[in-house]
Amino acid sequence: MKALFFLRHYNDIDHVTPVIYKWIGSGHQCDVVLIGSTQFRRDFRVKYLSQLQGVRVAHMKELFPLTVYIKWRLQMLMLTRNVRRIKVIGKLAEKLAERCDEKQRAPLWRHTAEFLLNRCFGDAGKGVVAFDWIERNSVICVEWVETVIAMAKERGLGTISLPHGDSPHASQLIRRGERRVEPDITFSAATMFDKVVVPNELCSVRFRPFMTGNQLAVLGSPRYCEEWLKILAGLMPPSPLIRSDSRLKIVMFLRKANFTTFWEEVGEVVHMIAEFPGVELVIKPHTRSGWKQSLTTDSSIKRLPNVRVASDDAHSVHLMNWADVIIDLATSVVFEAVRAKKPVLAADYLIAARSAVAYYMPETELKCRDEVYEKIDYFLNNGCDSFYIEEHRQRFLREMLDYPDANVLPRYVALLEQLAD
Repeated sequence: MKALFFLRHYNDIDHVTPVIYKWIGSGHQCDVVLIGSTQFRRDFRVKYLSQLQGVRVAHMKELFPLTVYIKWRLQMLMLTRNVRRIKVIGKLAEKLAERCDEKQRAPLWRHTAEFLLNRCFGDAGKGVVAFDWIERNSVICVEWVETVIAMAKERGLGTISLPHGDSPHASQLIRRGERRVEPDITFSAATMFDKVVVPNELCSVRFRPFMTGNQLAVLGSPRYCEEWLKILAGLMPPSPLIRSDSRLKIVMFLRKANFTTFWEEVGEVVHMIAEFPGVELVIKPHTRSGWKQSLTTDSSIKRLPNVRVASDDAHSVHLMNWADVIIDLATSVVFEAVRAKKPVLAADYLIAARSAVAYYMPETELKCRDEVYEKIDYFLNNGCDSFYIEEHRQRFLREMLDYPDANVLPRYVALLEQLAD
């Protein structure tokens, strides 16, 4: 069976690579088309996929003449909400979109979609096309995705939206400007697919208001299932982090800039931790928007001798392997640490959200600055073992990562096969 997978950025690569690995391991073939930055061609997981027999990996820029690719990219940019938010460029994009309306954009959309579908499937009427979660404000414009999906369905191909996250939040109002608890229309774009897959019920809440029950499948987490984590451990590039003789190593994972964060207090916590003797702290900004976060450019933090900001080549797995303790502002990267029984402190008092980690495991939650101090002091004096209440941790693993059981990747392949047949 054949599949066509589209990948945009790190989140897609994190969550969809395990599915592709299992698809190929089940005797199938696929094309992987990168539609984001060309830098992802160098990602170690993309390189791994390129080496698998039965996989063809290519970036859009490699598949089309330069003039066609530039036109396609410009049409993408003029319709992308992130570009529209930039004052001068945003206004220019709006004017270009008015001059080049939907009818004028359609031929290029159809041309690129037809080429990709022909390249992967030829005249075959069987196969499946997979994107990640597509939202109304995606960095790849929905209009082109809709064209690809519509043309795939015309050919009799199955279509599916795979996860690019595990829902680190147990609450809804988590970003600046969000003030009403109601269905979020940004997730309504998912209805174009035959199937939308989520790893757990927390994620399903986003999509259920917009689709029928049999359109949504809850299959567990491909990124954090045990089968894939064992494979990933053998693929990781060497860590740039060196284990020093400090008594306690802490990593703090930050969220994207558009999530509401109490940055003043985050700074206070960093300074307080830095004052503990023998403690070393590494701050990991969000991969795609860390440059927007004031904390990483704070000169007073930069001067602290035992605090540093992680470099781009320090992957989350490197950081978690290095750390004794993780402080989390509601990111799913820490789910691997929970599986490994490494202490995660859910700093919910620093953000607008209620984190999934704190929701399932209340013993992880930090409610105030005093608790941060007490936890660090405890770890320094007593070590980091026996942190979790095991009943809580097992429920988290069962409901968030291994739902309904630990055989996660075979379920994904079975659904892809069903759609491809």
